[in-house]
Amino acid sequence: MKKLLGYFLSPITIVLFFLVLCIFQPIQWLCYKLGGYHAHKRSVDILNFCLTSTIYFLFDSVTFINKQNLPEGRSIIFLANHQSLLDIPPLIWHLRKYHAKFISKIELTKNIPSISYNLKVGGGANIDRKDQRQSITELMKLGQRMKDNTWSTVIFPEGTRSADGTMRKFQSAGIATILKKCPNALLVPIVINNSWQIVRYGVYPLNTFTNVTIEVLKPIEPNGQPVDELVTLAETQIKTYLGQ
Repeated sequence: MKKLLGYFLSPITIVLFFLVLCIFQPIQWLCYKLGGYHAHKRSVDILNFCLTSTIYFLFDSVTFINKQNLPEGRSIIFLANHQSLLDIPPLIWHLRKYHAKFISKIELTKNIPSISYNLKVGGGANIDRKDQRQSITELMKLGQRMKDNTWSTVIFPEGTRSADGTMRKFQSAGIATILKKCPNALLVPIVINNSWQIVRYGVYPLNTFTNVTIEVLKPIEPNGQPVDELVTLAETQIKTYLGQ
């Protein structure tokens, strides 16, 4: 029944999602040209609030839970499991006060309304997976920007999305590179649950009546510990929450 309803409601959601992207393309440009970083960031925050809201037309919902007392004047590396592209808009919106940047494939910087422009000027890292040197350089630049501006970043250490919610092994190389430039960053695991269910049948039909939960877990102080151990600790926290 949920899948059947998705056949009727998915076109509405998809059209609205794309319409929001198109509307915010010139808004972003104007904000950046006239107001610089902060005006542009505000437009991106609102953009992602609107994108997140489109799933409510599927009777889906996102519940964000943060019971942690996270510092606002310190760079944070958020480590999250990754279940679908729908993970990103609510993370941008709910983590907005931490100036959370993302690491993206360089291919996404072209021809996608709103998304491509934000990736070009928003301060994140756009990496070429075929060019290791370029990727490392971009990550180091991101780490330096985090240190200089007290920004944060969201990393998906699995490296790709999980089609069925089952977590892959976390990789630590990217995190280690960022910590070289921003060694005082706090590591904070985030668990995403159920977003894969929305796209379990693909882009069409999208699933309905699905509640996605995103919860911030206990922070991890680096304290000079080996990065592999820190990442494994974050991975264990998330797996325990998901019961995997």
